[in-house]
Amino acid sequence: MDIEQKQADFIDHFVKQASTLHGSALGPLVAEATSNPSLFAFSEILSVPSVLQLEGTENSVYLDVLRLFAHGTWSDYKSNAGRLPQLVPEQVLKLKQLTVLTLAETNKVLPYDQLMQELDVMNVRELEDFLINECMYAGIVRGKLDQLRRCFEVQFAAGRDLRPGQLGSMIQTLSNWLSTSDNLLISIQEKIKWADSMSELDKKHRKEVEDRVEDVKKSLSLKKLQTVSRPTLTSEGMRRSTLNLVE
Repeated sequence: MDIEQKQADFIDHFVKQASTLHGSALGPLVAEATSNPSLFAFSEILSVPSVLQLEGTENSVYLDVLRLFAHGTWSDYKSNAGRLPQLVPEQVLKLKQLTVLTLAETNKVLPYDQLMQELDVMNVRELEDFLINECMYAGIVRGKLDQLRRCFEVQFAAGRDLRPGQLGSMIQTLSNWLSTSDNLLISIQEKIKWADSMSELDKKHRKEVEDRVEDVKKSLSLKKLQTVSRPTLTSEGMRRSTLNLVE
């Protein structure tokens, strides 16, 4: 089962569970969801009415945790650790994985120094082990570790939940991409037409050359035939002609 299908199954499971719970009873569910090693999207759980009803209540911290895992990073957690519950190791790992995905959204070449700072990693060996074992093996990113340049070249990264207000910018980005694609398609079509036109001209020129070569061959053949058919004097004939002239 691929990562998308596994994630879809877990999302469905947690959404159904969240729909039956209220208030503080949602706390263990949020902890379980944010610790699950196969779950990296939380917007569907956030949209459950009973979860949204936590806003402004004494249990709103569970909603804050879900929002952190949906949109935040490890740095965001450290900045707000005073008002959030302490994370268990599985949650710390998950949030650091999500941090890598966030960084990969805007830059496909991630410097080791930036990654070590964002993930609180002390050395390159520890960072590379994390990227290989916890990110690439997990299937959420693919890329190349460049020790010489001290960077991680991202080839693929799973998408995160859309942040509030991000939908508009994404639509604009997609619109720009569509416009660029349309212009590129028009350019390719024009180049194809030009290539077809040049191909036809080349065929026409080649036909003209072949016709000329054929005409030259025919002309040479005709001259050769005329040369062969013309009468020639033998030695005896030349001698008789000479005697006749003397007489």
